[in-house]
Amino acid sequence: MSGLVTPTYATLSAVFPSTPFSVAVPQKTPRLQPSVASLYPYASISEEAKKLGKEAQEEFRHASEATQKKAGKIDMYSPKFYAACTLGGVLACGLTHTAVTPLDLVKCRRQVDSKLYRSNIQAWRTISSAEGIRGIFTGWSPTFFGYCVQGGIKYGGYEFFKKFYSDLAGPEKAARYKTAIYLAGSASAEFIADIMLCPFESVKVRMQTTIPPEFKGTTEGLKSVVAKEGLNGLYKGLYPLWGRQIPYTMMKFASFETTVEMIYNYLPKSKDQYGTGVQTTVSFAGGYIAGILCAIVSHPADVMVSKLNANRLPGEAFGASMKRIYGEIGFVGLWNGLPVRIVMIGTLTGLQWLLYDSFKLFVGLPTTGGLAPEKEKK
Repeated sequence: MSGLVTPTYATLSAVFPSTPFSVAVPQKTPRLQPSVASLYPYASISEEAKKLGKEAQEEFRHASEATQKKAGKIDMYSPKFYAACTLGGVLACGLTHTAVTPLDLVKCRRQVDSKLYRSNIQAWRTISSAEGIRGIFTGWSPTFFGYCVQGGIKYGGYEFFKKFYSDLAGPEKAARYKTAIYLAGSASAEFIADIMLCPFESVKVRMQTTIPPEFKGTTEGLKSVVAKEGLNGLYKGLYPLWGRQIPYTMMKFASFETTVEMIYNYLPKSKDQYGTGVQTTVSFAGGYIAGILCAIVSHPADVMVSKLNANRLPGEAFGASMKRIYGEIGFVGLWNGLPVRIVMIGTLTGLQWLLYDSFKLFVGLPTTGGLAPEKEKK
C-alpha cells in the first residue's frame, strides 16, 4: 500500500488530454444569520399584531360599506340619525356596564359595609369560593337591561338636545357658549334616562348588597318589590340617582367634548384627515379622562344611592333617611370605594365612547366632537 502513488492533476491531463478535470475545493458551510424574530421575539408579535389590525380594519370597512349600502345614507339630525345614535348608546352602555359587574358588585358591598372586605382581590376570592364565578356577576341582568335603556336615551337624547339648544341659541351664541349647551343637553337627556333606569337600579343594588342575593333575576326582583312596596318601592332611590347621574353625565359629555377638541387642536392635522384608528383612539382617551372626572364628581351620591336602596326604612321620608344615613357614615363614609370607582368609571367611560363612536363610523356618521366651528365652515 505504501508503494502506491496518487496521480497528480498534471499526470491525468497528459494521459487523458480531452477529459476535463477539476479540483474539488472544500466549500464553507454558510453561516446562518439569526432572524429578527429569534433575536427579538416581541418583534414578531408586533408584526403579527399589525397584520391582524390591518385585517380587522379591512373587515370593518367591508362590513361598514355593506351596512351603509343596505340601510341607506343617514342624514345628520334626521330621525334615522337619532335612531342610530340611540342604538349606539344601547350597545355602548349595556355591554360595558355588564362587563364591569364584578367591580360594581364589590364597590356596592363596600359602600354599604366598608369592613366587609379588606381589598377587591380578597372580595372576589371570597365571593367566588362561596358562590362560584356566577356569584361574581351577581346583578348582571338588571344591569344589562337597565343600562341598555338608559344608554339609548342618554346618547340619543344628548344628540337631540344638543341640536335643540344650539338652534335656540343661534349659530353665534351656540359657538360661544358651547360648553353650556353640552351641559344642558346632557342634563336633559339624563333626567329622562334615569326615570327608566331607576327600577332596574333598585333591583340591582338589592341583589348586590344582600348575602345571599335577595333575588335570582330581574323579573323576580321587579315583581317582588312591587308586591311588597308598590311602584314607589322601585323609585325610592330616584332623587339620589338624579343627584349621582345628572352631574356625572354633564361632566361626562362636556369634558369629553372639550378633551377631544383639545387633542385634535394639538395634533398636526385636522380630524377629518385621520383614519378610523386614530379617531377611535382619541375617543377612548377623551372618554377615559372624562370618566375619572365623572367618578369624583358623582361618588358621594353613588354611595347614598347604595345606602338608600339597601337601608331605607319602609315609610321613611327621603330627607329623614338621608339625614340618618349621613349621621351613620359621616363625610368620610361618602367616599368609600372611590379608588375602585375611578378605575371602573374611567375604563367604562373610555370604552363607551370607543364603542359609540365606532358604531357611528360603522353606519357612516362622524365621531363625536373635535371640530371647531371655524374648521367646520372650511
